[in-house]
Amino acid sequence: MITEIRSGFKLGVTGGIGSGKTSVCRVFEVLRVPVFSADREAQEIMENENSIIRSLNSITGKDLYINGSLDRMELAAIIFNDRTLLEKVNLLVHPAVFDHFRKWASEQTAPYIIMEAAILFESGASKFVDRIATVVAPAEQRLRRVIQRNKLSREQVMERMKNQMDDETRIKLSDYIISNSENDMIIPVILKIHNDILKFIKTQS
Repeated sequence: MITEIRSGFKLGVTGGIGSGKTSVCRVFEVLRVPVFSADREAQEIMENENSIIRSLNSITGKDLYINGSLDRMELAAIIFNDRTLLEKVNLLVHPAVFDHFRKWASEQTAPYIIMEAAILFESGASKFVDRIATVVAPAEQRLRRVIQRNKLSREQVMERMKNQMDDETRIKLSDYIISNSENDMIIPVILKIHNDILKFIKTQS
């Protein structure tokens, strides 16, 4: 259990699959805000940490590394159709991601940092941030983005969306909302959030 990660301000950025979290975080990075991608870190951990690799094979009952690297499509096919297995994998990987975040956060010197995570609330990571920004986009646009990006079928994407918290619930739990449909201008909204956080930090110093 991590009681404290860093004394500085932390913003969580979340949103459903295909909402455009990564695009939003790239803008924050241009503003020199360090971004920790929990999803990318989880992938790195599952590829490289031997204890995690052994446990993943044990949990799923399969050799997911038969070609030398994690077969992500096979893992997704298994866990997104079995909620119990999904929870077991999450309980295995999330604590390792949080440990990596704690180490990374301790090395940062910027006024504030970001944790980007698709399942920020579901994983419990929301406890480690001070404010939360949720990225939203129409479901149909999200579907198209993920189908094009990940070469998945419509049914596969919808299955993954069903395993995530819905936007309405995320919005209720968030401090900021960033609408990222094809017609939205995200930069002014991000600048407003950035300045709001900097102003808040200044009042605390």
